[in-house]
Formats: sequence, structure tokens, C-alpha cells
Amino acid sequence: MTKDASFRFTHAITRRPAASITAGLRAVDTGTPDLATMEGHHAAYIATLRATGATVIELPPLDAYPDSVFVEDTALCLPQGAIIMRPGAPTRLGEAAEMEPHLRALYTTIARIEGPGTIEGGDILVTEREILVGQSARTDAAGIAELRAIVTAWGHALREVHTPPGVLHFKTDCSLLDAETILSTERLSASGCFEGYTVIHTAPGEEAAANTIRFNEVVLMPAGFPGTKARIEQAGFTVVEIGNSECAKLDGGMSCLSLRFTPS
Repeated sequence: MTKDASFRFTHAITRRPAASITAGLRAVDTGTPDLATMEGHHAAYIATLRATGATVIELPPLDAYPDSVFVEDTALCLPQGAIIMRPGAPTRLGEAAEMEPHLRALYTTIARIEGPGTIEGGDILVTEREILVGQSARTDAAGIAELRAIVTAWGHALREVHTPPGVLHFKTDCSLLDAETILSTERLSASGCFEGYTVIHTAPGEEAAANTIRFNEVVLMPAGFPGTKARIEQAGFTVVEIGNSECAKLDGGMSCLSLRFTPS
């Protein structure tokens, strides 16, 4: 990876939430998302990405796929090319196929996870030195093995790690702040998976703040977690808070809402 390639990007792809979002998948029912509120939060998210100078491609809603606002699970975008994922939730398989033509327009090299294994982008954390992939309910050993074969050929090291029980995706509990710094819940970092990195822990009771994104000069984090926000700012990062109340009802966070990359 070139310096800072894990958090400096020229492009992002997002997809507007569909009216069918109320039927989105959720581990625990904490209420039905309000579409209008989610659209407002989504617009603020896109505006923040654009304010960094990035080109943001906003795709139209896909009513046939309630979870399609969470575009990150459909692909992994690396400097060498894009890899179309194979989501572990059967209702989401078609989302990856919908994303492929948009990435083909921007990348000369496209690879694809063919299966039978499954893997979702929410389980993949790309740092400057390696690609960390968490096994989870959505990402299995076969999917990770297929990804490893692709990225190894592109010069990347891949390390398989484990997502804590009851946590949807690896990145539900962590995110990259810069080349050497990771924001993590204590339950995830306790496994030792971030040895060699600087780890900032979410504040007690604020585990839901762990999923942020570093995008160029800013860290986008969900609103409402003052203790964690203070810890990130004390480490010298510029934070922008984005409402996430509705996406959170569908186990979604900051990283889920975009593919972030510099096309090749």
C-alpha cells in the first residue's frame, strides 16, 4: 500500500435508502427505521464526504433490496482493483451484482468471490500493512480463503481474525483512524488482534461508537457518544458527527454506507 492509501480517497459510492428499508435485516428489533430521518442523515453523510474534495457517486434506491443502502458489504476496493463480495445473507446476494457495473466503470481490474464461501465488506479492515478479515455469521473461512488468493496476488498480506460472539461484523467493533491507530471496543481488542497498533478504546457504554470512518482529513462518527468523541479528538483527529439512529436499528454504521477508494 502507498502511504495513507488506507484512508485517503478520491471517490466514494453511496446508495440512497429505499422505502423498503423498513424490512431491512436486524439482529434485534429496536424499532422500525424512519425513512425521512434516515434520508436526512444520509444527505449529511454525503455532504461531509464531498466537503473533503472527494467525488461522491450517489446511486438510486433499490427497492428490491431493503439493505442496499449498506453498500460497503458488496465490494472491497483496493488500489489494484475492486473485488465483488458474496454476501452471507441470501437476501443480499443480488446487491453485489448491482454494484459490479458501477465499479467496472471506474476500475480496469475487477475480481469476484465466486463461492461457495461468503464474505461481506463489513468484516474487512484494510490497514497500511495488512488486510484484517473477521470470521462472522456473514463471512466464513471459505470466503476468506478465496479473498486471500486474490489479494495475495496483488501484493497484500491478509490476516484472519475473529469477530466477537453476537457482533454482526468485525468493523461493528473497530475502525481505522490512521496508518497506525485503530478505534476498538475493549471486547474486540482483548483478543490481541491489534497487537502492534495504537488502540483507542471506545468509552465505557459507548461500544456502538466503534464503527467510524477516516476519510481524508476527517473522522465521521455516529452522533451521541461524547466520551468516545473526546478520546478521538484528544488523539488529534478532526471529528464530524453524523446522525445514525435509523441505520443503527438495522445494525448499520458509518462504514457500511459507502465504498471509499481511489480508482485505478
